[in-house]
Amino acid sequence: MTSLIRKALLLLCLFGALNAEAQNPSANEPLPADRIVAVVNDEVITLHELRMRLDFAVTQLQKQGTPLPPRDELERQMLERLIMDKVQLQHARDNGMRIDDSQLEQALQRIAANNKMSLASFRDALRKDGIAFAKFREDIREEMTIARVREREVNDKIVISEGEIDNYLSGDSTGASSSEEYEVAHILLRSPESASPEQIQKLKARAEEVYERIKRGEDFSQLAASYSDAPDALKGGSLGARQLDRLPALFAEVVVKLKDGEVGPLLRSPNGFHLVKLIAKHGGKVMAPVEQTRVRHILIKVNEVVSETEARHKLEGLYDRIKHGEDFAELAKLYSQDGSASKGGDLGWIYPGDTVPDFERAMNALKPGELSPPIQSPFGFHLIEVQERRVQDVSADRQRAAARQVLRERKMDEAYQDWLRQARDRAYVELRLEER
Repeated sequence: MTSLIRKALLLLCLFGALNAEAQNPSANEPLPADRIVAVVNDEVITLHELRMRLDFAVTQLQKQGTPLPPRDELERQMLERLIMDKVQLQHARDNGMRIDDSQLEQALQRIAANNKMSLASFRDALRKDGIAFAKFREDIREEMTIARVREREVNDKIVISEGEIDNYLSGDSTGASSSEEYEVAHILLRSPESASPEQIQKLKARAEEVYERIKRGEDFSQLAASYSDAPDALKGGSLGARQLDRLPALFAEVVVKLKDGEVGPLLRSPNGFHLVKLIAKHGGKVMAPVEQTRVRHILIKVNEVVSETEARHKLEGLYDRIKHGEDFAELAKLYSQDGSASKGGDLGWIYPGDTVPDFERAMNALKPGELSPPIQSPFGFHLIEVQERRVQDVSADRQRAAARQVLRERKMDEAYQDWLRQARDRAYVELRLEER
């Protein structure tokens, strides 16, 4: 399960009682008249949806101890977040990305297991907290769908060249200072993709106003919740603690010069304007050894001739044959459409970051000797078998794999923000919040 989903689940579990209140108001309390507050392409967002999201956000901020921004500011923020969710879910729908019931069921089983419960007892626990299981289930499906959109449209398309790795390894990033960790928060005021000079100036003026309020002593977390367009706005803009080389280069250049608690100057990027705060600098951790996985697979590609259904069905047949004793390597040689087919599907030893996220996530969930059911990736459908695992502490290959992962993480957040900006600009959005 992706980190995005885990975070969503934590919030859903933590603040479920609030949702219950929103869904089950007192019989003596009249329901407010609902209305449309935004139109996003062919769908609408209602006032009821917005108020539920707003109440959820208020509770989250209170739990974190973050001072509440003015309600109208928070309301506008929540509406924009609902719009962005709609845009991503519509993109998934239009491009055939969906989480089927079997994938959803597996995710729910993992959630229950992570809470040390069976699915039935987890469902009972939700019901006791006043959370409708059907609503929880669909919320998880949406979170998984948005995560898949990010993976397919952003993460899977990031390419790290060997030259970039060479440059990284030959630079200062491998020095002793790289073990230090910087706990950072930021505020993003996103600019439209084709913003006019007037729009840029207006956005810059707004960013400067926020900056002045910070310098006058207003709470950074509160202002992030009010103004930031970044996904972490409701967490006070926190990016957590990261090594310097895992921060966007624009941020890294600033935070290295800051003292704990300081906010850097206003920054400009293609995505808009940024304010970055160094919360604290820590001594860092010793880099842990890297675990390698030896894995083999059978790939059936999806194309104009072979549909997703046909590819999955073919692999399900091969899965049953392997489970009944047929040799994986021989079947790979006969049926796999990957270059590894001649080697019985053997991919050798895999480092973290060597494969696309869909494949890596499925691989990491397997124990040595375990075979996966058909797994979809951008390349098609796979059967994956983990043969063994080992930990490599020091090697040139390890250094390159670690460097690749650092560079990949550095690019992902920036690329996702860029993709979101473009997707938002392509969408037809009509705001009706001010209509009363």
